[in-house]
Amino acid sequence: MMNRLSERKLKILQLIIEEYISSGEPVGSRTISKNTELNLSAATIRNEMSDLEELGYLVQPYVSAGRVPSQNAYSLYVDELMQTEPIKHDEIDTIEEVLNSNICKIDDLLNETVKLLSNLTSYTSIAILNKETKRKKNLIKHFELVPISEYLVVMIIVMEDGKVHNDIINVGNSISKEKLDLISTSISGNIVGKSIYELGDTLSSYVKEEIHSYDVFFENIMKTLDKNIDNSGPLSIMLKGANNIFNYPEFNDIGIAKSFFTLIEDKNSLVDIVKTKGIEKDNVNIIIGDKSMGDLFDNYSILTANFDENDSSLAKIGIIGPRRMDYKKVFTLINYITKYLNDKL
Repeated sequence: MMNRLSERKLKILQLIIEEYISSGEPVGSRTISKNTELNLSAATIRNEMSDLEELGYLVQPYVSAGRVPSQNAYSLYVDELMQTEPIKHDEIDTIEEVLNSNICKIDDLLNETVKLLSNLTSYTSIAILNKETKRKKNLIKHFELVPISEYLVVMIIVMEDGKVHNDIINVGNSISKEKLDLISTSISGNIVGKSIYELGDTLSSYVKEEIHSYDVFFENIMKTLDKNIDNSGPLSIMLKGANNIFNYPEFNDIGIAKSFFTLIEDKNSLVDIVKTKGIEKDNVNIIIGDKSMGDLFDNYSILTANFDENDSSLAKIGIIGPRRMDYKKVFTLINYITKYLNDKL
């Protein structure tokens, strides 16, 4: 795409995009002519802007207005023209302060991360947790059966993410403490270090050999385990900072604001958009909205990156905002935070 444009046109286009991102107002030739890097007259810049409009990179929203970037312009900008900047020291301090705290559960870590991203960028942040990956990786850390009466025991399961399951189970037959301790120790040896989703086959083979005389007990154990399994679907979505959108004057228009909230409330469509392959830049996926992705997403962009654990995609973390968002800042923060999380875990 770049070979269609001269270096001068590319520089003018970059300046227009960055000025529009900053101001939110259509950009005129006089504004760009004040840039000392160009040393061009307003008339020359006006001619170049006219060419860029004909090539589909600029749009004039109304007569006598300046120009605003098109979807093609933003795509070219993030792919070729954007010069990324190093993260600021105070931002690093904030990130490390929040993410270095003792957060054990992945859900809590993602919740803190999306709050952090939203606060640092002043946009709406999103995290999509792959619950299938989480479930398989969340292993049993401790198992114990504790008697509370002749026929009742408490089954305690502690997961690696810190979650604790406490359930009262009917043994069915009278059982001595010695026998219960033996069963508890034996089951623990068979299931600790495994996912709760693997236990069916493991315990079925075990019961035939060890506790065949306590069929009711075993049946109640299995029913209780099934109850504790999370079957709420493969994905979990977190959103923070939706009201940040009102920081941008274009969203003073009720119709535009309504379209944004309609977009983020339709979780299935939002997940489909986030999964779209956009412009890949140093592990960050940049999706520039246009009408081909539906009218609702026409005015927005999404930047996401994967949060991986042991080479398995655990979550996507990102930002959704107006198409004129500050790509340099958002890219830098998402890239740094996801790399920080991946290194930490």
